[in-house]
Amino acid sequence: MTNAARGEVVLEIGGRPCVLCLTMGALAELEAAFGAADPAALGARLKSLSGEDLRVVLGALLRGGGADAGACDLDGVDWGAAAKAAADCFRAAFA
Repeated sequence: MTNAARGEVVLEIGGRPCVLCLTMGALAELEAAFGAADPAALGARLKSLSGEDLRVVLGALLRGGGADAGACDLDGVDWGAAAKAAADCFRAAFA
């Protein structure tokens, strides 16, 4: 079950529902991972992601949603669905 007020989005990974959420911690993690000085720089950086970049974003959003490290095995993820869920998560956070 998700909390829409928090901007949570569910992504099914390996048959399990996993919650994504853009928290302040996830945002800080992404700024550090991509070397962004501020949210505007991060936004510019997120406009062009590689597959590995999407993995980093997904990991941060999963941790923001409360997943323990390794709780959702990303090897079985549908990357198209993951990209859509991540975008939905960002939209929900800034709605």
